[in-house]
Amino acid sequence: MSTRVITYGTFDLFHEGHVRLLERAKALGDHLIVAVTTENYDSTRGKLNVSQSLMQRIQNVQKSGLADEVIIEEYEGQKINDIQRYEIDIFAIGSDWLGKFDYLNDYCKVVYLDRTKGVSSTQLRDETGILRIGVLGSGRIANRMVEEVRFVSGVNVEGVWSRQVASAQKFADVHELRVVAETVAELLAEVDAVYIATPHGTHGELARQAMAAGKHVLCEKPLALTKAEAQELYALAEQHQVVLLEAIKTAFAPGFQRMVAVARSGSIGQVRSVDATFTKLVTSGRELEAPDGGSISELASYPLVAIVKLLGTGYTDVTSSSLRPEGSEVDTFSRVDLTFPHALGTARVGLGVKAEGDLVVAGTNGYIYVPAPWWKTEYFEARFEDPGDNKKYYYKFDGDGLRYEVAEFAWLIRNETPESFKLRSSESITIAAIIEAARADATVLR
Repeated sequence: MSTRVITYGTFDLFHEGHVRLLERAKALGDHLIVAVTTENYDSTRGKLNVSQSLMQRIQNVQKSGLADEVIIEEYEGQKINDIQRYEIDIFAIGSDWLGKFDYLNDYCKVVYLDRTKGVSSTQLRDETGILRIGVLGSGRIANRMVEEVRFVSGVNVEGVWSRQVASAQKFADVHELRVVAETVAELLAEVDAVYIATPHGTHGELARQAMAAGKHVLCEKPLALTKAEAQELYALAEQHQVVLLEAIKTAFAPGFQRMVAVARSGSIGQVRSVDATFTKLVTSGRELEAPDGGSISELASYPLVAIVKLLGTGYTDVTSSSLRPEGSEVDTFSRVDLTFPHALGTARVGLGVKAEGDLVVAGTNGYIYVPAPWWKTEYFEARFEDPGDNKKYYYKFDGDGLRYEVAEFAWLIRNETPESFKLRSSESITIAAIIEAARADATVLR
């Protein structure tokens, strides 16, 4: 009796890694069925930047000669039906989905196939146009980023560098990365771009090194803690003709973009104030360590991106107040107030104080309310004097949201576009300038 195997995937920009995966799946049995996902289903599951049509992707799989049968995956839950309909014995999928499909063991055997770490990165670049990314840093945010990249078509994380080689090795083992670099230069030689996820004070140095090597840079927020350094970095990006993008994920989220568009369209009248709060409770770690820690440097980028996107970059004054408890090296709660010619902006951030994390955009005809956590905007309301005029808006925010900034970064590089309208260099520079002023001139309370 023959053994029937099934596997699923988008198979966009079909490359050697796909071939190896299908070869391993085919070796498990006598008949391999390959299910290719539709654009609509990819969208519902949060997959971004798929560049080829469904028919192109099906043809790529067929041309490989490895599939005995090709079907289409169109909806959530279809795998269970397919397994029963096609009398499947083995469900095979890449090991980056380890544990995700264990529920299918009730219907057939589930096999997770190891990723092909030996695939040449040159092949990925030259044959398919895959963007090869290296990760600088191996902390919490870097781990979340690698998990999110798998939802962005045409992007592959090649390797990692960390100040601690053991940490980099552990990171690479967990995420099945090909390269564990002992030096930054070693990693740069293997990639087209880098994602910087190191402590704030190291961002500038690492970005300079990467751009000087001709590599594109996606840098965690804050890109810089001073206006001068932010200006210098964007000037270097222009000089070296590479993309430099600050990774403030909120700026790239579909719901947040739509909220800004609604607010600035005039539907609530003229925007007169923006009030945004972002707090989380932290008891230890670099966030609470001088000289670069504190609530302003750690969190202010989020409310400030809302203020800048809604009110612009032409503020006239910055004042701030910070709570620094006895024994603390940094501010644990801060309020930053911005004055514009015809509006006011307020950002509240905290590492040691918890508050309602909402966003209110006040206009002359009404206001927009975004509930906590507003920085992951999935829902907002436009509210008016007459409640009958109120409108509700709903949008997807998939995963941790990091996929949106990666997708934008990849799009800019592929389209040779140096700047994103979703977060312009002038806006990043303004955010750095406000952070610098707020930290330097805060009224400190104890």
